[in-house]
Amino acid sequence: MQSKYKIRLLRANLLAAAVALALWTPATNPTTALVLWLSVGWLFITALMLDFSHRRSRGRPWQALPGVLLVGLIAVAPERHGILIWAWAAMLMLPQKSWVVAFNLCAALISTVMLAPFLNAPEFTLLLSSMTILSLLALSRAQQLIDINGSIRQRLRLIPGLNLWAGEQLLRDIAREQTRCEREGIHGEVFILQVKRHQLWPTAHKLCELTYDFENVYRLNGNTLVTLMLSRTPQEAAERRHLLLAGLPENTASEYLELMHIEPETLTVLGMSKLPTEGVRETT
Repeated sequence: MQSKYKIRLLRANLLAAAVALALWTPATNPTTALVLWLSVGWLFITALMLDFSHRRSRGRPWQALPGVLLVGLIAVAPERHGILIWAWAAMLMLPQKSWVVAFNLCAALISTVMLAPFLNAPEFTLLLSSMTILSLLALSRAQQLIDINGSIRQRLRLIPGLNLWAGEQLLRDIAREQTRCEREGIHGEVFILQVKRHQLWPTAHKLCELTYDFENVYRLNGNTLVTLMLSRTPQEAAERRHLLLAGLPENTASEYLELMHIEPETLTVLGMSKLPTEGVRETT
């Protein structure tokens, strides 16, 4: 399936930046050239391997490496590369983990101090004030992106074309399915599955294939999946659980809760992911 994410422009920008840095290297000393070529390599490899997907998140601290390269470029020749100081605003605008933000802030401050010997007092004060304001604006923008992306992930499918949703959607669907079970007189269950972290996405795909189109699958965390199963009777639900487990990895642990016994007001994604699970696979 063709990617739904538009990445060609970003890939082109990364390649253009790599070319620009490569053209900068002939007029530099060996130490500066080494850092420049490392930066060119990082930009080029990132452009080639760039692939936005539902699995990418801000939890991956990839910003740490370009931060190291950026402070290195400024350190080896601050008199020539001082203009790069403004790139820190763009770095801080990206959603990232707290320790990466702290690292980039410290690196930006160190980079600013490196330029102090080449500036007089008023110029350095203006530079420091401008960097502080830009950094605060960038961090504010990054937090907005984190909030927006988090809200979107809670309401959209994690994989286009599959009934795989974020755990927050489960909390909203439970009340709706309880009403359906009560109205239509059917049996509903919340079926919880725990798998190895590396098996999560293949298992999610398989689980979506094994369940009905009107039954959703939810990802609670890196190793917990949940599906809402609707059956005519508890006996039919037990047979379906057995069939589902037969099509999933052998080390899958499971637990189930009757839908009508759940209190949606007190239920949380974290609490459900911590429910004890046990292997219920039957041998045939």
